[in-house]
Amino acid sequence: MIEIMEVSLEYIKGLWTLPWILIGFIVTVVLSRFFGEQKINNAMKKIGLILLYFFVPFLLFRIFLGVDFRENEIIFTGVCFAVLSFMYIIAYFFALFKAKKINLIEETKRNFIKTVLTNQGRSSAFIGGAILAIQEWRVPAAIYMSIGAIFLFAFIPYFLSHLYKKNLKESDKNLKIQVLPGYLRFFPWYLLSFAFIAIIVHGFTGITAKSFGSDISIIFEFYTQLTIPAALFYVGSGIHPSDLKLSELKKLFGFDKKEKEFDHWSWVRNIFIVTVLVTPLLISFIFGLLFIFGAIASSWFVVIIINSILPITSTNMFLIPYGIDKKSTAHAVTWTTIVCVPIVVLLITVFRIYLV
Repeated sequence: MIEIMEVSLEYIKGLWTLPWILIGFIVTVVLSRFFGEQKINNAMKKIGLILLYFFVPFLLFRIFLGVDFRENEIIFTGVCFAVLSFMYIIAYFFALFKAKKINLIEETKRNFIKTVLTNQGRSSAFIGGAILAIQEWRVPAAIYMSIGAIFLFAFIPYFLSHLYKKNLKESDKNLKIQVLPGYLRFFPWYLLSFAFIAIIVHGFTGITAKSFGSDISIIFEFYTQLTIPAALFYVGSGIHPSDLKLSELKKLFGFDKKEKEFDHWSWVRNIFIVTVLVTPLLISFIFGLLFIFGAIASSWFVVIIINSILPITSTNMFLIPYGIDKKSTAHAVTWTTIVCVPIVVLLITVFRIYLV
């Protein structure tokens, strides 16, 4: 059994993991025919939670257990905070500009800005986890994922809660609203605890995953490495053929002549533009120059660029009670997944060939 695991490890690393997106898509389509799409979707949501709590943290633990967390890693942690803050600032000012341009006022304007801002949150734990499969990128990728979780499940919900309370009428000020389920509010700190424990243990003792003996280290590596193909399978399962409608594609790109002035598709289009075009282009320009002039390592460049083009995370749907537009968010998640996943796969392949 140990020998089989050891041989199998080569096929759940690196570029070998990327086909699992396609496998997830095909398997889900087939199963949906027999059991119904809704049943399969519900099952995949449960699998997603299992991955978040019982696989991703242990993968990060194994990665950080072999890392001397020193100056470079601390600097990159600060860079991640700066990059993610910059991404949300881009979204905020883009939304502000667009709201003025299309003459949105009062509550509609506030909800539009909140919707665009929130949907800058990306799926770094699943499709972004593909970067962890590449040995040379896994440490900065793990750091970025950890910081991204703090923004996604802590900073942004707190900011939206503050805005929500600020805009309530005086009579409703004491109204309490709990949007994110407890297991999601707890997740970023749960994830970070694994990283902190691994860093502290390795820092004080020098222990790595291989210190526990050959057999145990192979079993642990196999278990944690399964996270990546499983996460990519999950990403593929979230792409539904029923979403690939020409009519919706026309609405997304503004070719539908029947579109009303305040149709939610104009919101989807603006979210799509800021997440798929504006943000990646600005990030690529800034960090492309830094990389060309040798100011940052290739692994930093790769991790930051790929994370800037990730699809929007579906967990944003939990934030709808704060005034986030439900239809716009749902369609934005769907179409950024359809468009961004192939781009991410292409970038990982190209960067793996030329920048490693």
